Amino acid sequence: MTADRAHRARPSRDSALLLLAGIAGLMWIAEIADAVAFDLDRHGIVPRAVDGLDGIAFAPFLHGGFGHLIGNTIPFLLLGAAIALGGLARVAAVTAVVALVGGAGTWLTGPENTVHIGASGIVFGYGAYLISRFAWTRRMLDLGVGLLVLAVYGTTLLVGLVPTPGVSWQGHLFGAVGGVVAARLVHRGRPAS
Repeated sequence: MTADRAHRARPSRDSALLLLAGIAGLMWIAEIADAVAFDLDRHGIVPRAVDGLDGIAFAPFLHGGFGHLIGNTIPFLLLGAAIALGGLARVAAVTAVVALVGGAGTWLTGPENTVHIGASGIVFGYGAYLISRFAWTRRMLDLGVGLLVLAVYGTTLLVGLVPTPGVSWQGHLFGAVGGVVAARLVHRGRPAS
């Protein structure tokens, strides 16, 4: 990387990290508002209900309490920061694809009369993106990051796919699918560098 290119990349990385911090901040604001006065959780993804489609946009910001929020915030920021090193456009694209694929998959396959909330679909998508992007980049750094993600979060990612009452395994599964789709879309046709 040339000095000029490195100099231009830093503001993009900084903006990407600010975007992640802003999203996490909105999650916390939504949970505080939900705990204090509002019933925001009902605005999550409601499978196969037309009025539940807006939950695809809202669900990542809604959580079932502060324990749920903390459990999602930490990996969201850690895995998101690894993606943000690629710049604002990359983290924005990966987040959008994961949210759309994960949300649509949950809306299509979730059980009737349920509401799906939480950022864990995004977290699973970030993890799957980081693990799978080596298939398209062929960069050893991406392989190393993917292996590190597997070592740290691999068990959590697998356990999160097991159907468990009260846990949206559909959100986890389709979030992960969204991460692989995002890796394919973001790195398609790019030469390894």
